[in-house]
Amino acid sequence: MLKHLLSDIHIAAFLALIVSFALVYIIIPKIAWIVHSRNLIDHPDKRSAHKNATPTMAGFSFFLALIFMVFFLKDWDTDLIGLNFIASITIIVAIGLKDDLVVSSPKAKLVGETIAVFFLLFCNCMQVSSFNDFLGIQQLPMMVSFALSILMVVTIINAYNLIDGVDGLAAVVGIVIFSIYSLIFYGTGLYYYFLLCLSLIGILLAYLRYNLSSTKKIFMGDTGSLLIGFCIGFFTLKFLAMDASLFEKFTFYPENKLIIIAAILFIPLFDMIRVIGIRLLTNKSPFYPDRNHVHHLLLDYGLSHFKVTFLTGFINYILVIGFIYLASIFNSFEMIGVLIVVFGLFLGVLYLLKKRVNEGMGNREL
Repeated sequence: MLKHLLSDIHIAAFLALIVSFALVYIIIPKIAWIVHSRNLIDHPDKRSAHKNATPTMAGFSFFLALIFMVFFLKDWDTDLIGLNFIASITIIVAIGLKDDLVVSSPKAKLVGETIAVFFLLFCNCMQVSSFNDFLGIQQLPMMVSFALSILMVVTIINAYNLIDGVDGLAAVVGIVIFSIYSLIFYGTGLYYYFLLCLSLIGILLAYLRYNLSSTKKIFMGDTGSLLIGFCIGFFTLKFLAMDASLFEKFTFYPENKLIIIAAILFIPLFDMIRVIGIRLLTNKSPFYPDRNHVHHLLLDYGLSHFKVTFLTGFINYILVIGFIYLASIFNSFEMIGVLIVVFGLFLGVLYLLKKRVNEGMGNREL
């Protein structure tokens, strides 16, 4: 009976969303109890946007729910990627748990993330063989494809990890990204990936209920941010590896797939590039912790956690809609120019915002 119900994509989609939500909603309080009883509380430091000690590691509930959903949806897995995916996220969660408990070095995390991506690349369905004429590039040598795939996914993981600093922000950005990918996969008939996207949306919606609570607050921790970042990288890699013929239902040119990816991931990628740029310009390590993130700047400007979170999510949606429209008009060379202009505009707006924040702080000191 259940197997028959799951054979209908709409029923499977509804169950994927509801079951994943329910699992995380039930598991998180158990994790919070363990964290409290073992005194594994996250204590705020001078960089933190929070003032109170808060339990963390809610991300482990994401892992448990995802394992269940991969089994639950296995009949839709026509690419046979499920086992590779489980192996990869197990490595990612191990890295995140270690970092939440005793702190991992950046080098150790990068090595672990690279190994996790390798497990995905063992499946032919995840291998990027062509750029579809992006900047005139067609076929890619296998070694170049592997190197670029690893670099892309590892970059996405760490870019997403960096935005996890405000209540709800990482979750809302994740929901935005997964909802966009779910529409793309549904439209191209890749239903397994569509259902996994819905599962992750359910997971993050359940987490938001606790993360935005004033009495039951919990953080996803590196366990969660690395896992969600990896899942974003997983879907991004699949999107890039898709055959150009699958995009016939969409208006944008296949050569603009990389530009669409940049738009979907604009918020975390922009924040990472900007922060690393500031650190290098001030002769600091790219891994040096500071308060130069976009969310810190918006908080210092006076916005609440709630406003920062939903303003960021709204901007991300608008950017994706705009870029998808433009990608159906311009070629990849022209779209690179559009991307640079948008990037520059955001830099300019944040520079003016930072200037106003500094002036306001100076006036208060006087």
